[in-house]
Amino acid sequence: MPPNLPFIPFGEKEFPIEHSSEVVGTLSRLKGEEALQFTVSAVAQVMKVRWRELPKLLSANGIDALVLDDYDFYSEVVPMYLGMPYAILANAFHFDYSGCTPLCFYGWAHENTPEARERNRQGVSKFTQMLIRSNSEMIAEVERAGMKPNWEDPSSLFSDRPWITQCPRAFDFESSHWPKQFHYAGPFHDGEGRPELSFPWNRLTGEPIVYASMGTVQNGNAEIFRTIVAAVAKHKAAQLVVSIGSVLRPEQIGPVPQNAIVFNHAPQLELLKKASVCITHAGFNTVLEALAQGVPQVAIPVTNDQPGVAARIAAHQTGVIASLEELTVSYLSTLVDEVLNNSMYRDNAGKFQQAIAKTNGLSRAASLLEEAFA
Repeated sequence: MPPNLPFIPFGEKEFPIEHSSEVVGTLSRLKGEEALQFTVSAVAQVMKVRWRELPKLLSANGIDALVLDDYDFYSEVVPMYLGMPYAILANAFHFDYSGCTPLCFYGWAHENTPEARERNRQGVSKFTQMLIRSNSEMIAEVERAGMKPNWEDPSSLFSDRPWITQCPRAFDFESSHWPKQFHYAGPFHDGEGRPELSFPWNRLTGEPIVYASMGTVQNGNAEIFRTIVAAVAKHKAAQLVVSIGSVLRPEQIGPVPQNAIVFNHAPQLELLKKASVCITHAGFNTVLEALAQGVPQVAIPVTNDQPGVAARIAAHQTGVIASLEELTVSYLSTLVDEVLNNSMYRDNAGKFQQAIAKTNGLSRAASLLEEAFA
């Protein structure tokens, strides 16, 4: 965060630092629908406090407009209640509540058939019912205040507002159903503002690098990292660099071969510039950073929007996918071999590298917001 940008906290009493660490620790070990429900419930608890505190906090600090993350489900009710301008950013993968394409919580391929659209709509309904159940207390408070939005269609809360995703247009499924307020910008990162991390660069051997990370949240399962280490160990001509995050300790991964470096926090952008393959949980930011460097992926989606991101990796053939249920050392080793040695994946990732370079997503998003609030 730039040093001159003011930060106004809220909810310190309800959400002390220890609570946040506990939430992240729990989520790091969950997967699939259980993890999605946990995420939605955690966001709902914050939303309840946001509804109660933000109106007076915004007024007291002279805030004129809001930019909201669409993962903060239903947060639009705050500026709606205040009559305040607002816009939406999709920092994770954007949500298609229309049913025209699969909602990103599902790893379904995109098919433009009546059967597929019905399947998509049922998936949306299942998820929005989860949202409504988790937010029932907040919904009741909002409705007592005289507002009754369509809770079953979260996009109706911002369909007439600027809605900006960092997804490159070419990486999404093909569809023309989006409203005119929806904008593909491109990645919201430029590498600035990250802490400098120490790394033993002298241990790199010059062999092809396989970089592996399960992100900042879904990284509490040591067995996945052990499988990754054992799978890449079979590739004697490659070197593995693993970033395991804050939850685990390197010694929990066990003894590692000579061709592996295991770190809690590695300088991801710098390593991706040198990498030949990225093994990832298909978290959207990691995938975008890999594509920005033209690095093909082996995706192991765990939960939340990761199945949808992985489905697009498969559709555009920038890499391959392994589900957690089928993840074995032998299978993962085969997938790494496929991506290392089939130039198609790197060629396709390189096309996205060129597209991302042409569209500065960060500047594009900033310009769209300035236009919106002009």
